[in-house]
Amino acid sequence: MGNLVAIVGRPNVGKSTLFNRLTETRQAIISDEAGTTRDRQYGRCIWCGKEFSLVDTGGWVVNSDDVFEEAIREQVTLAMDEADVILFVVDTMNGLTDLDMEMASMLRRSKKPVLVVANKVDTYEMQYASAEFYSMGIDGDIYCISAANGSGTGDLLDTIVSKFTKDAEEAPEENIPRFAVVGRPNAGKSSIINVFLGEDRNIVTNIAGTTRDSILTRYTKFGFDFYLVDTAGIRKKSKVSEDIEYYSVLRSIRAIENSDVCILMIDATRGIESQDLNIFSIIQRNQKSLVVVVNKWDLVEDKSDKVMKFFENAIRERVAPFVDFPIIFTSAVTKQRVFKVLEIAKEVYLNSKTKVSTAKFNEEMLPLIEAYPPPSIKGKYIKIKYCMQLPEKRVPTFLFFANLPQYVKEPYRRFLENKIRERWNFTGVPMNIFIRQK
Repeated sequence: MGNLVAIVGRPNVGKSTLFNRLTETRQAIISDEAGTTRDRQYGRCIWCGKEFSLVDTGGWVVNSDDVFEEAIREQVTLAMDEADVILFVVDTMNGLTDLDMEMASMLRRSKKPVLVVANKVDTYEMQYASAEFYSMGIDGDIYCISAANGSGTGDLLDTIVSKFTKDAEEAPEENIPRFAVVGRPNAGKSSIINVFLGEDRNIVTNIAGTTRDSILTRYTKFGFDFYLVDTAGIRKKSKVSEDIEYYSVLRSIRAIENSDVCILMIDATRGIESQDLNIFSIIQRNQKSLVVVVNKWDLVEDKSDKVMKFFENAIRERVAPFVDFPIIFTSAVTKQRVFKVLEIAKEVYLNSKTKVSTAKFNEEMLPLIEAYPPPSIKGKYIKIKYCMQLPEKRVPTFLFFANLPQYVKEPYRRFLENKIRERWNFTGVPMNIFIRQK
């Protein structure tokens, strides 16, 4: 386990801005609205050849009207418990507050190194205003920075790496698969990830839009090794009114683009709706492998095989022509079949890596093509004499060489794809079929 640095503080002091500055990303959503960050957000930072992990947390607040207050405080406490160094961020423009004093009282009891970071020191003169934070009684200097323009962050990073007591592990080039859990709001995405991890990693409520950032977590249990990405629910554009939700949806779509396998969550109590089809189309446009999970199966009264089959057929009919993907019926509450989701997702990922030798491919496909050739057009007969799988492609791609490739229509391409799927296991994986001039 490498070194971990936690960023904590009350709301709106610039924690997420500092997180983005140090990780050199735009991973965390930034807004003037208090309580924008809710879940812990992890990132990586490299300074002077040393690499460490950084965790952004929600704003520490007490006795507020925010329904997420207790859950956010719990996430902040967990982050501080697992951190090696704590960055206590305060706001120089607003000065010292009661919440700062309350949090400082808690941090003084911590045995971890605590660095007080006075943010929003955008001009040299504002450094003098930071002196009042010494009254919080936390040992050490006050680090005056501006997370917005980056001033002072170099000195802060020098101090952070000097506080590490253990050597960071060498981070190898990671070719670790990413499994993104996507779906409409309140389909149970965060709940099922918490079950996978065996901890309350993400905040779960009945309120749509609880998750805002795309939360990346590495999963290394039971022989698995991959990244799980919890995403915000994707709603229709017409229903997205807040800027924060707009950016949440953008990050969810970005998570789909960067994933290897998408786990599409469908609410069993609502069935497959138009927005589920929209998300499916995003997955398909990006040519990502797919596992469909029908969650909240515990709330369905009739759980017979007949109902399950009816549900499966309804889903496949709505998303045709691509129907070769697994469908799993789960319940995050009762943990019914939840770990089967990971097993199937791993199988689908391995299916996407399937390579068929050219000799074997020709041996299987050419007799079939000869028996069922492409239909002739304008009296011209189409002959396919050779085929192969292209190597080193993210999506399985097959080439067929014909004398008149322009006359091979889409129905025959689908015929070829279906025959390939019958002979080799590409379940859940998209496929490209190209016809080229012989």
